[in-house]
Amino acid sequence: MKILVLQGSPNTKGSTALLVSEFARGAKEVGHNVEVVDVANLDIAPCTGCVACGYEGPCAQSDDMDTLRAKILASDMLVFATPLYYYGMTAQLKAVIDRFCSANSRITGKQLKSALLTVAWNANDWTFDALEAHYNTLVRYLSLRDCGRVLGYGCGTTSMTKRSQFPGEAYRLGKSLS
Repeated sequence: MKILVLQGSPNTKGSTALLVSEFARGAKEVGHNVEVVDVANLDIAPCTGCVACGYEGPCAQSDDMDTLRAKILASDMLVFATPLYYYGMTAQLKAVIDRFCSANSRITGKQLKSALLTVAWNANDWTFDALEAHYNTLVRYLSLRDCGRVLGYGCGTTSMTKRSQFPGEAYRLGKSLS
């Protein structure tokens, strides 16, 4: 399976990257091809809502989303990886997802598998409610097949995350994919 990880953290050596690394290690061990794209360092403008794409492209804007869209459409699975920023995903990852509109039916038609990897300093039981609701909506709207999620409660620093159970959970999620 060809897995594309959309890593939305601007901190390329932080807790999100740690979970992504462990997920990728597990997935590769069972024979999957994993590509991690650091979307925070791409040149991707926000969707302008111009609808010039007619929701099927091409997008009126030309930037790094052109290449990323091709990678998404060539994948079998999308993994959304983000730290929690004010109870949602990072703006960098959200900008990418907003630009999905120019390939809506092609993404939906593929019935891609998906997963969510996320971390937060906060450890309250409601910490990830809003992010999970958004992810669940994406799964439903894009006809994705959710394969699981790792919700890293109390992962405010990389050292906190390393000492937690969440890298192991990410590894096992990657390894469990068929």
